[in-house]
Amino acid sequence: MAYYKDLREHLRALEEKGKLIRITRRINKDTELHPLVRLQFRGLPEKERKAFLFENVVDSKGRHYDIPVAVAALAASTEVYAIGMMCRPEQITDRWVEAQTHPIQPEIVAGGPVHEEVHAGLGLLKHGGLSEFPIPISTPGFDCAPYFTSPYWVTKDPDTGIANVGTYRVQVKAPARTGIFFGRAAHLRTHWTKCRERGIPLQAAIVVGAAPNIGYVSVSNLPYEVSEYAYAGGIAGEPVQLVRCKTVDLEVPATAEIVVEGELSTGELEPEAPFGEALGLMGRRTLTPYFTITCITHRRNPIWQSFISQFPPSESSKIREIGRGNVCLKYVRDTLNIPQVMDVAVHESAGASQLSVIRLRKAAQEDVWRALEGLSTYFNTCKVFIAVDEDINPSDPGLVNWAIGTRIMPHRDIRILRNNLGSSLDHAYADPSGTVRSNTRPSDRPESSQLLINATLKWPYPPISLPKREFMEEALRIWREEDLPALELKEPWWGYSLGLWTAEEEADAALAVRGEYYKVGEALARGRQKLE
Repeated sequence: MAYYKDLREHLRALEEKGKLIRITRRINKDTELHPLVRLQFRGLPEKERKAFLFENVVDSKGRHYDIPVAVAALAASTEVYAIGMMCRPEQITDRWVEAQTHPIQPEIVAGGPVHEEVHAGLGLLKHGGLSEFPIPISTPGFDCAPYFTSPYWVTKDPDTGIANVGTYRVQVKAPARTGIFFGRAAHLRTHWTKCRERGIPLQAAIVVGAAPNIGYVSVSNLPYEVSEYAYAGGIAGEPVQLVRCKTVDLEVPATAEIVVEGELSTGELEPEAPFGEALGLMGRRTLTPYFTITCITHRRNPIWQSFISQFPPSESSKIREIGRGNVCLKYVRDTLNIPQVMDVAVHESAGASQLSVIRLRKAAQEDVWRALEGLSTYFNTCKVFIAVDEDINPSDPGLVNWAIGTRIMPHRDIRILRNNLGSSLDHAYADPSGTVRSNTRPSDRPESSQLLINATLKWPYPPISLPKREFMEEALRIWREEDLPALELKEPWWGYSLGLWTAEEEADAALAVRGEYYKVGEALARGRQKLE
């Protein structure tokens, strides 16, 4: 089956699979839209979360928009994410491995639906600029403006010409001007710095609404040397078709809903924010570049796409949890050449950015530490890295905590790396006034650090203290026959050996379940010893 050619095909697929809710009543984009979708992230199990399509959108001044708004269409849940990848949830990692191993370069085409309407020059403001679109306020009561929350910024390295696609928030400041916030590790920042050194602005284009593969690669911290378009092609199994922009030297998806073209200032900064951020706190006002719009192109009847971000869990944290975990897995397993690495889980509850867990199979201790230290360098805005054994589900916080509680000795198994690479969105990394300093020189920034925890077994342990598998499976059969409440079993739900278990102990346990435990008692009596 061919991959989705645009956002519309993806929305149809979600609806066919019962994962899209259409809202036809009047919804205020400034006060009601994001709060309504937010409720499912605070009050529903993940498997029940869905995408939303708002078809009757107004603003606080009473204006009605004939443009619908799609929210949570990429990652309301793992199931929704899998629909976007055209696979089952358990196949997501394989799809990411294929995309990274076999990227497919994009192809330039003569034209596409994104150029059905073009507003540039005097026509840009005459048509309303950004005022044409129902851009929601994400955190009503705290945000200072509507923001693009699902923007795919396209820029190029001025030396190599390699394009980058990344997601960075966009504050609406005027019909033809926006803000941007990008972290120190952002690839766009590298492009911006190179242009600043040349004394020229950075040309950029913002894509809003595209096939889901574009959104997935945009947030996944992929390697700098290859364009995200190639990895998006790897997900689709075919090249992404691009068209040339009208006023900047960039290429964008031909079937995108909306593209905003322009230039980022490199000689001036202006205040930006507040905005509700993905770590669960409001991002404070700081100085950042501003974006001057030169052209807006869109389909005749476009759809505005928005992420739900802010406090985790959210669409933003789910999409980053899956994408970053799979990118980090390939880096540690292939680039660092540690094949014992099975999984890397980037925990959604910590904003999918502050806590990562590496699962390894029978790895030597030097390889465990090499994996921890290597990933801490690659994923340098993350603060906590934990290594666990293959029997620990790295995505299960309870099980990870159990491994920390039972498999480490702090003086031996914990290391702290000091640096000044902390995330500018992390309010633990701030000066005493609470200002997160994102645009300062490295020497002027507060000190930050990373915590590495080796929670793997250092020697054999006794078995897990749960009944053996055959007894738990029989219990499960009886449970179901009795029509007892549906179970969502968590690993581990049966016991298994961790190496410290003798043949005698195994035999004694077998006697016990056969009802012959008195024989065990008799044997124990023969082992009596007199006290001195």
